[in-house]
Amino acid sequence: MGKLDGKVAVITGATSGMALASAKLFVEEGAYVFITGRKQESLDDAVKTIGPNVTGVQADSAKLADLDQLYETVKREKGYIDVVFASAGQGGRAPLGEITEEQFDSVFSLNTRGTLFTVQKALPMMRNGGSIIMNGSIAHLKGMPGLGVYAGSKAALRSFARSWAVELAERRIRVNVLSPGPIETNVMANLPAEAKENFRKGIPRKELGYPEEIATTALFLACDDSSFVNGSEICVDGGLAQI
Repeated sequence: MGKLDGKVAVITGATSGMALASAKLFVEEGAYVFITGRKQESLDDAVKTIGPNVTGVQADSAKLADLDQLYETVKREKGYIDVVFASAGQGGRAPLGEITEEQFDSVFSLNTRGTLFTVQKALPMMRNGGSIIMNGSIAHLKGMPGLGVYAGSKAALRSFARSWAVELAERRIRVNVLSPGPIETNVMANLPAEAKENFRKGIPRKELGYPEEIATTALFLACDDSSFVNGSEICVDGGLAQI
């Protein structure tokens, strides 16, 4: 018996990395999963990787019309939602003094505004006792040069979790933030070797995390194992932002 048997989950931005690993694990644990991605080709590849019990919907979480299309598909195929993992997001680096209006708008539009409306538009279909997970980042816990805009966009999610946990209390819907540290994904692979080494030095085990380690934490937050975890932030960072 899987930990998510009979559950329906929505995971945005799940064509690669941490969210894809989470979608795969959710299906293995009995859930039916709807995933999104901006590019149809990448979305098709992700669906093939996951296997059965998954529907891919091409969508940009920064566009409200795309989110409407996503939830229309969920309503038509399943009619309810138990878990929302709002994972779609983007990075970007620029130090204060070089931040452009376009960069700010792009990052906050997807990471903050997109997350808010991903959750809000899911609520009419969410069953009582469900779980909302937002993909944060430890960047908002540490001062990292050039990441002020990104960190700010993720810090807002921590505030959302506190407010929404109270607002959704009567429905027993839990709201939490999963904040990864440096994880071996395509984004990390594109960083200079020196930057990756600096991350490693700050982690007690001296190695980066893996998408599967995020997936198991997402599963914990999605299932009844975390029934008393609400309004919280769980950092999956190997200790980087904790010590």
